[in-house]
Amino acid sequence: MNNYASMSKEELKTLKDSLQKEYDSFKAKNLKLNMARGLPSNEQLDMEADFFNTLYPDSEFKSELGIDCRNYGQLDGISEARQLMGDMMEIPAENVIVFGNSSLNIMYDTVCRSMILGVCGSTPWCKLDKIKFLCPVPGYDRHFAITEQFGIEMINIPLNEDGPDMDMVEEYVNNDPTVKGIWCVPKYSNPSGISYSDEVVTRFAKLKPAAEDFRIFWDNAYTIHHLYDDKQDELLEIFAECQKYGNEDMVYKFCSTSKVSFPGSGIAAFGASKKNIDFVKSIITIQTIGHDKLNQLRHVRYFKDINGMKEHMKKHANILRPKFELVLNKLDSELSGLEIGTWTRPYGGYFISFNAMEGCAKKIVAYCKDAGVTLTGAGATYPYKNDPMDSNIRIAPTFPPIDELAQAIDIFVLAVKLVSVNKLLGE
Repeated sequence: MNNYASMSKEELKTLKDSLQKEYDSFKAKNLKLNMARGLPSNEQLDMEADFFNTLYPDSEFKSELGIDCRNYGQLDGISEARQLMGDMMEIPAENVIVFGNSSLNIMYDTVCRSMILGVCGSTPWCKLDKIKFLCPVPGYDRHFAITEQFGIEMINIPLNEDGPDMDMVEEYVNNDPTVKGIWCVPKYSNPSGISYSDEVVTRFAKLKPAAEDFRIFWDNAYTIHHLYDDKQDELLEIFAECQKYGNEDMVYKFCSTSKVSFPGSGIAAFGASKKNIDFVKSIITIQTIGHDKLNQLRHVRYFKDINGMKEHMKKHANILRPKFELVLNKLDSELSGLEIGTWTRPYGGYFISFNAMEGCAKKIVAYCKDAGVTLTGAGATYPYKNDPMDSNIRIAPTFPPIDELAQAIDIFVLAVKLVSVNKLLGE
């Protein structure tokens, strides 16, 4: 196929008429298809029905240390759950607190604690004139919503194929004491699917923050979420790397089983240095007597250990892989060579990142909506929902049944073509 930019105006007008007819035929079908968020599909959730067979009324409800999980106590989680989540995060169990079902909740509370009570004895952020967070973009919209809600200034950091632009990160962190944190999804990043290189992780570990209370918010949401057995990204473990350079207090790690067991009923964990762990425990001991230990016990008895969890993730991959391949094959066959978009090819995670021609993303999303396909709002992958290029669109292939996904991506491709032709025609 010829790239669109090389076509004459007459050729573009003829193409537009053809695309418009095809688009109108889709609109007439009154479809309702959803690719808006990275939800596990019903097939994935049904796959885990036996999870609930781990505990019965006559079960032994005691942890391996003899703690009755039906009762109060064990603020940082039962030891075997700390071990399981520590293995998931690749850090020692003593550096882990197991919370409730949501890592996003932990991240929100971590920012909130820092605002109100400071970080390990530092001045509470709310008492400072200005605080800033670095935001690799495109990134996770819910991260940005947290810092926006607390009035924290967000600074865009370009996300390259190997991770954030570390020259910019080092310049801000090492010289500006108002920079208090950075959001990171280091493996199979949301939405691009890229993973940070060893060099990037090491440069993070070597940072020399101007602010003593600077923290890296390391949201390793997709740490074991591979699509392939033979093609998997590996991520250098940042906590051990920080320890090498005397920076172990600088990083907070977060993970959950939201896309391993159940999104609404998983377990989530916080990983950090002893100093950070002790500080957080001193605060949450006022907030709670302990989280849901029965759910922690269920997870441990179901998965048994990290190897059981990884084997389980292969079942998820078998469901998700055909969906990702369907989307990528359609993008390749319909858009390659047209020079109207680029897209990522992740080996794991939950998303594909698509970059349209500048100024086209919002219109593409609107065209899709009018034809019955709901996407994440254009701009959502940037702070303040403001993509300066109006280019990035997050594709979430995971939730729809594969036949619906096929229809949705057909409409998406058609919308990309139609909006791009209109742009080239100046319409």
